[in-house]
Amino acid sequence: MTDYYATLGISKTATADEIKKAYRKNALKYHPDKNQGDPSAEKQFKQISEAYEVLSDPQKKQIYDQYGAEALQGNMGGGGYSSGGFSSMEEALRTFMGAFGGGGGGGGFESIFGFESSESSSAQQGSSKKMNLNISFEESIKGVEKEASITNYQTCDSCHGSGAASSSAIKKCTQCKGSGTVHQSRGFFSMSSPCPSCQGRGKTITDRCKGCLGQGRVKKKQTISIKVPAGIDNGMRMRMGGYGDAGIDGGPAGDLYIYVNVEPHPVFKRDGDNVIIELPISFTEAALGTKKEIPSPHGKSMKIEIPEGTQPGHTLRIRGKGAPNVHAQGIGDLLVHISVETPIRLSEKQKELLEKFSRLEVEDNSPRKKGFFDKVKAFFHA
Repeated sequence: MTDYYATLGISKTATADEIKKAYRKNALKYHPDKNQGDPSAEKQFKQISEAYEVLSDPQKKQIYDQYGAEALQGNMGGGGYSSGGFSSMEEALRTFMGAFGGGGGGGGFESIFGFESSESSSAQQGSSKKMNLNISFEESIKGVEKEASITNYQTCDSCHGSGAASSSAIKKCTQCKGSGTVHQSRGFFSMSSPCPSCQGRGKTITDRCKGCLGQGRVKKKQTISIKVPAGIDNGMRMRMGGYGDAGIDGGPAGDLYIYVNVEPHPVFKRDGDNVIIELPISFTEAALGTKKEIPSPHGKSMKIEIPEGTQPGHTLRIRGKGAPNVHAQGIGDLLVHISVETPIRLSEKQKELLEKFSRLEVEDNSPRKKGFFDKVKAFFHA
């Protein structure tokens, strides 16, 4: 005896929603596209589709609960099952697609799988656009407002997007009665498709607008203002909602995506919200310490102190002097990378002074040098 409840893995008290969920889970598991060349999966898919076709229809479910599956054979209740369930995979797939479209009772393909059909309305969102925007490093730190020219589809001013010369020129489609879809039935299967007469719009236009030739929108060039937030970095993307192509038949406009290119700076580099500057100093400045005036990413110069004995590669961190976070979550730091230059093209006097200095050097003057050679000595005498 056929047990449709067991086929779907549910109890006889299952609600309509539970029946839908069970069918969705099992149909996806045994769908032919996922189990190609597996006859057992094909058979199971047919049985699952048959069970759902009965249990999702209140009338068929009532007959099945009272009299069993045999009572549904021979077109009883409008079903038309053979003793072996579906006669072909085509019929089972038609249940998967057609019955979900509204036939056979059970909520439609879109409601089962969690999305709405785009055929229910002729309104369409306009296409989104993209553009590149070049800004300087200083503009990326402070923020800037830029003007740009774009060309896109805009709603026709003459017909306000209707595509008709007047409101009286818009007529309801006689074939689909204004629904935008036509239905075809085969037994208890029902399939929907866009109306061929009105292309799914549900209306026809007898006198088209001269400004847009019935399209409802025209291509125009316009100048827009782009507000670039402070702290934006190279490669980031901004979105301006509604600045893409105008929608069709009342649909929303698309968006404009702006890809930001920050021009390289000769002094500063970005590392997230931190800004890096390379500062070369002489070895005497590193040894004795000094004060230096350096540029700031924010436009004003600042003085920093280089401590006595600063080593090459040392980094000074100046808090809160980097780039502002583009999401307004604080300000990064300014990182000053110190590079110590060895002097070149020395004069005789300079060489003489350096030689005197070298004779006065002691091990404590170069702790890293002493530590290195201590390790080498230990290595050779191990």
